[in-house]
Amino acid sequence: MKPTRASTLIGVAVVAAVAGFAVDTALTARQSPTLLMSVPLGLTLVFIGIALLFMAAPIRRQTRGRNDGRRVDPMYATRVVFLAKASSICGALFGAFALGLLVYLLSRSVLPSLGSTLPNAVAFGGGIVLTVCALVAERMCIAPPTDEDDHDGRGSTTV
Repeated sequence: MKPTRASTLIGVAVVAAVAGFAVDTALTARQSPTLLMSVPLGLTLVFIGIALLFMAAPIRRQTRGRNDGRRVDPMYATRVVFLAKASSICGALFGAFALGLLVYLLSRSVLPSLGSTLPNAVAFGGGIVLTVCALVAERMCIAPPTDEDDHDGRGSTTV
C-alpha cells in the first residue's frame, strides 16, 4: 500500500473548505442561522489522533527491533495502517470544512462573537491534529527494507 499523498489531502481540503463556505453562504441567503461545529467534535478528533499514535507504537517497536520478543499480529498492523490512512483524509475533511465555516464568519462586515467562532476554530484545530497524527502513525508502520523484501522504489516497505 502506498502512503497517503499530499495531493489527495490537499484536494479533499480544498473541496471541503469551499463546501463549508458555500453552505454558510446558502444558509445566510435563506436567512437561516449559520452552521457551527461543536467543541466536542474538535476534541474528539484530537483524541482519535492520539489513540492512533498509541496503536502504531507497538508496530514501530517491532519494525525497529525493540519489541522484547513479542510479535505484532500482521492483521493488527494492516488495520492500523488503513485506519491511519482513513483518519488523515477525515481529518483533512473535517478541518477544512470547519475552516470554510470560520472564513465565512470572519469575512462578514460585523465580527461575530467568540461563541460563534471558537467552536469552528476548535474543530479546525482538531482536524489538523488528526491529520498530522494519522500521517505520523502511517509512517510509523513502514518497515525498513531487508534483503528478501521487494522494494517499492523508495527503499522501504509497508508492514
